[in-house]
Amino acid sequence: MNSNWNLDKLYKGFDDPNFSTDFKELPAVVTELVDFAKDNFASTENTGEKLATYIQKMQAFSAYYNILRFCSLTTSTDSENQEALKYMSQAQLILSEGVVASTLFTEFVGKIDDLEAIIAASDLLKEHEFFLLETKRNGQYLLSTPEEVIAAKLRITGSTAWNTLYSQLTSTLEIDFDHPDFDNPQTLSEIRNLAYHADADVRKAAYHAELAAYPKIEKSVAAALNAIKGEAITNTKLRGYDSILDMTLKNSRMDQETLDALIDTMKQSLPLFTKYFKHKASKLGLKDGLPFYDLFAPIGESNVTFTKEEGSDFMIKNFTDFDPELGEFARSAIDQDWVDWEPKKGKVGGAFCANLHNIKESRVLMNYSGSFGDVLTLAHEFGHAYHGYALKDESSLNSGYSMPIAEVASIFCETLVCNAALKTATDEEKLSIIETNLQGSSQVIVDIYSRYLFETELIKCRETGNLSVDELSDIMANAQREAYLDGLTEEIHPYMWLCKGHYYSAGLGFYNFPYAYGLLFAKGLYKMYLDEGPSFAKKYKDLLTATGKNDLYTVGKIVGIDIHDKNFWQGAIDVIADEIEMFLSL
Repeated sequence: MNSNWNLDKLYKGFDDPNFSTDFKELPAVVTELVDFAKDNFASTENTGEKLATYIQKMQAFSAYYNILRFCSLTTSTDSENQEALKYMSQAQLILSEGVVASTLFTEFVGKIDDLEAIIAASDLLKEHEFFLLETKRNGQYLLSTPEEVIAAKLRITGSTAWNTLYSQLTSTLEIDFDHPDFDNPQTLSEIRNLAYHADADVRKAAYHAELAAYPKIEKSVAAALNAIKGEAITNTKLRGYDSILDMTLKNSRMDQETLDALIDTMKQSLPLFTKYFKHKASKLGLKDGLPFYDLFAPIGESNVTFTKEEGSDFMIKNFTDFDPELGEFARSAIDQDWVDWEPKKGKVGGAFCANLHNIKESRVLMNYSGSFGDVLTLAHEFGHAYHGYALKDESSLNSGYSMPIAEVASIFCETLVCNAALKTATDEEKLSIIETNLQGSSQVIVDIYSRYLFETELIKCRETGNLSVDELSDIMANAQREAYLDGLTEEIHPYMWLCKGHYYSAGLGFYNFPYAYGLLFAKGLYKMYLDEGPSFAKKYKDLLTATGKNDLYTVGKIVGIDIHDKNFWQGAIDVIADEIEMFLSL
């Protein structure tokens, strides 16, 4: 098992002849697609034939996005790789020309009055019915073709460039940490991983070292955040959306009724989590709640660590108990080096999974240190990878699912591993496992709620001008106090706006509540699995396969869930409440 992932299925390097060939072909391929759109979408004659041909061309064209994916994955583990940065910026500029084709296509689809009848007459179009109907609906938010081209080009030197700067600043930040057991300096990922350390003094020292380091980059990162949110506000207004949230909901295939039911349920559950925080504080010998640096403090028998081999084996065994196909998938992925494991300088923080539909594989980035929490994170990311696997035989146009459903498979797989571990654990081990699980749930409900509050206020304030570092930190501090109630002491984390990358994409506003949606929807699915037994595995995979070509309400109905009903969301909260009661009793 190698420490670094293998990207050879994309390209073997920037000197790979296949990379050179694809990169050289890219301008001509984009031009061909644009020329087809210009030649064919001016009139609605032979509509069905034109739609079918364009869909086929789009599927072939999607393979060239491997260039961007290779560059992006390379910079995620080596943020200063100049070749990757150069090719990525060049490819983005070339691909931006393709906006002409997609804009003309959307305009064309919007003019077709009998679209449903035309779709019904073709097997290929029926396969892409949801894609075509969604394209027609989205047409009302389209700019003119020249404006779309200008917006795409400006995005490269605007929000995309600011996001790149953010990644470089945070991934290369050196943090002074004078401790005999650790290297000095530490990377941001390394210092944040120490929040899970068993030694309270280490956790506290790491927290203060982290906060002390941020002034080195805070003004530059604040400039990036202001620019990105400013672009997003301008973009939504020009397109006719009511707000960034409105655009996010439509892109998420989610309605306001669902969001209201979800957020209201989260807000009502906050006292329940405060109960958990205070009990954890008492177990740590603390009074009046937790300081932020003890939120992730291990409780119970937490000395056990897992090598990456042990963590992989543990995950695979529990996946297999649910569904042998899921277990075999994970084993094969590990053996083929889909994972980049340990922290290192120049590597981005956190963890993610990149699904690479064109090669029917995924890649998983970890910052693995060996805790049980890391094993749960590994299971979480492999849930994303399995979601990609479930969609591997779908058309590329039917493989894109929305943000909220993106977290369902990951949290479901995380739950499988956690609950399986509880079955053979001693009481002391159960305490540690339950507490680790509750750490995750509290982050996804309570901390995500604070991030939702923060982004809501950030966007409101950004409407009138740029925000200073102090203003950003004040908004974050207030959001944390409102969400955590009195579960936290005054030692909070006002720089959470700086270390969370989800704020730094103009096209992904409010990438916070989807995590809560995913957690609670997954808890509901897991309860169904317990009720139905092994036969549920097929239903689960069928649901994942349908996520690229249905809205969220329809996806829920596939398994009999009404996401407008607050009782469903409360039922999922009740599952977490039972876990909290178990924690209190151990």
